[in-house]
Amino acid sequence: MRGRFGSARRTVYLLARGTAAGHEPRPFTAVWKGALTYCARWCVSRSTICPLILGAGIRHWQGDSGLSRGRAVNTGPDYSFEAAALARGALRVVGVDEVGRGPLAGPVTAAAVWLDPRVIPDGLNDSKKLGPDRRESLAALLAECADVSIAHASVDEIAELNILRASHLAMQRAVAGLRVAPDHLLVDGNRMPDGLGLPGECVVRGDARVLSIAAASIVAKVARDRIMAELARSFPGYGWERNAGYPTPAHKRALADLGVSPHHRRTFAPVHKILYPDESVTR
Repeated sequence: MRGRFGSARRTVYLLARGTAAGHEPRPFTAVWKGALTYCARWCVSRSTICPLILGAGIRHWQGDSGLSRGRAVNTGPDYSFEAAALARGALRVVGVDEVGRGPLAGPVTAAAVWLDPRVIPDGLNDSKKLGPDRRESLAALLAECADVSIAHASVDEIAELNILRASHLAMQRAVAGLRVAPDHLLVDGNRMPDGLGLPGECVVRGDARVLSIAAASIVAKVARDRIMAELARSFPGYGWERNAGYPTPAHKRALADLGVSPHHRRTFAPVHKILYPDESVTR
């Protein structure tokens, strides 16, 4: 067995076999995570997907089996969702995420990212868990080694469609902008956007669990922060270079003092109340 699989691959094989037999696995550690990720990348790089390992073994550790009940398991994002989709026959799995649903100003931004399993940058994680410098460096690496597409929905589209539909529109545009069309999507959240026209699945807290979604969260965040910093130069006083348009106390005070800019979201309550003090928000 060792000669056929090698030490890391043999470990994953035994884990998968134990799972299939209904045995209680040992606690998930970085060693097991590394072995699983190594095996996934090895199989994908050779176009050889083993359903026993990638389907039963890796997804077991993702939590589908209920392993995490009663105890906290925090391993960070991994490649298991992508590997499981590949094991089911997908050829190009892409992660999709958006940023900027909550701000009072600026566009909502989405990104779609395909990761080459042979060249995945270290340190990918939910963008909210990373500092600005780390996000910038990872976004630069991803631009070099991954297929990355970034798209937006404007404040006018947010007003016309509502923020949820505008977010979905940005996701559609991001997927359409990829260099190579995917055949399976992994989307952060609990609702698959309409109009994508591709098979896929939603992953709650996907930016903290799925590597390609984490990558999408990073590049979307970096792109949107740059837009807001640029807008701040034309519309100083709102602090967009610091708050990215989010409703911080300072931003709300500036909104009351300076009034509503063309880049504020007119249907969001704090903005709408200033524009139309005698009307209620309709969207």
